[in-house]
Amino acid sequence: MEKKKKLKKIIEKAKEKKKKEMIFTVGKRKKAVARCTVKKGSGLVLINSKPLEHMKSEVLRLRLSEPLIMAGEGWKSYDFMVNVKGGGVSGQADAARQSIARGLVEIFGTGLKERFMNYDRNLLVYDPRRTEPHKPPRSSQGPRRAKQKSKR
Repeated sequence: MEKKKKLKKIIEKAKEKKKKEMIFTVGKRKKAVARCTVKKGSGLVLINSKPLEHMKSEVLRLRLSEPLIMAGEGWKSYDFMVNVKGGGVSGQADAARQSIARGLVEIFGTGLKERFMNYDRNLLVYDPRRTEPHKPPRSSQGPRRAKQKSKR
């Protein structure tokens, strides 16, 4: 009996070590879905196989680096590989930002989670808002009632 318990403990410890070697997180925003893989490395951040520094938009680059800046210098010993699909450019940036932030929280724990929640809740929590579908009579104008028209 005792041998089985010891074996189980050894197996559990091995699984925990393996889990911490690679972390997988998901971030979502509107139609965009970002999957992030975090592993030990040299501080490389890749978004769709391209380095963060090579992003064209300065605003989106800063938005993506917010969780990294807030985490301090500890993140530089990890590599972040993010794959983003769907949505537009801004939605993809926010989804990638969320997946990176979730990975950082998984690495560094609850202290960082508090900081992220106080700064911007969307760093960790998925935003369920969606655009409303267009209604039949005025489908090209949008989902809600259009401006009142004068007949005379």
